[in-house]
Amino acid sequence: MLPVAARAWFAALCFGVMGQAQSVAFTFDDGPSLTATPRLSPQERNAAILAALKKHQVSAALFVTLGNGADRPEGAALARAWGEAGHAIGNHTVTHLDLNAKGTTLQQYQDEILACDRVLRALPGYRPWFRFTFLREGNTPEKRDGMKAFLKAQGLRNAQVSLDTSDWRLNAALIAVLTQHPGADVAPIRGAYLAHLRQRAEAYREISRQLFGRDIPQVLLLHHNLLNALFLEDAIQLFKDLGWTPIRPEAAFQDVVYALDPQRPSPGQSLLISAARSLGVQPKGWERLLDDGDEEIRLLKRQGVLPASFE
Repeated sequence: MLPVAARAWFAALCFGVMGQAQSVAFTFDDGPSLTATPRLSPQERNAAILAALKKHQVSAALFVTLGNGADRPEGAALARAWGEAGHAIGNHTVTHLDLNAKGTTLQQYQDEILACDRVLRALPGYRPWFRFTFLREGNTPEKRDGMKAFLKAQGLRNAQVSLDTSDWRLNAALIAVLTQHPGADVAPIRGAYLAHLRQRAEAYREISRQLFGRDIPQVLLLHHNLLNALFLEDAIQLFKDLGWTPIRPEAAFQDVVYALDPQRPSPGQSLLISAARSLGVQPKGWERLLDDGDEEIRLLKRQGVLPASFE
């Protein structure tokens, strides 16, 4: 039987409107990047992602890693374009430090958040939102408690993620293929990506129902990368075909689940995985959710799209 505190916490999880339609908020980490990629320039990648969002009338959020480009005029212009298009802008540190790393101090991590915030506050669309890099909130009680106190003192929301994906790994596969063969057919990677999104969406929806008997507004984690510059329009259409309604991140964060603060027995994973494990619940199909798109990478190797040596 769950302890009293855990039972009260679980009751809070179950609070909500039963039978409401499934919704999803699109959020993107690590942008805008000025790194060169095959096929599209940084400006073209940014424009393609924004065009897909506009076509589908999706209001999203970009969590800026300042050192990827927004600390330079040409990168700041790309971030500004998000705010001017009506999207939210949040903080994702300067250099994407890992707070769980032994060499990362709490002060160093907090200094990066403050440095990033000083730049972002001047941009249209700025929100006082912070997303932990790697979704890792500290490997010691001192770091975890220190960050909670810091975010509260700075008035920053922990921008939790419920629907985690490994789009970053499929992006690495895409770049590897196009670097080796610029004219390669990327349809197999597109197919693997959409299959990956569908599997994750259905699995996390099932976990929300298993945990608290209802659909929650899911907060989807994607990245500002070539993969989404090429295939975001298809990805949004996939969710619409599943019957999911895109909503603003602000609307998703209003759900009580995003105010919860479970222990993190699964650092670097979805809020739902941590919530389940904190409650002693083993979600159905959780094994596929803890890998990094391994099934899709294996498929691409079997198809001959990726070499066996690809990691």
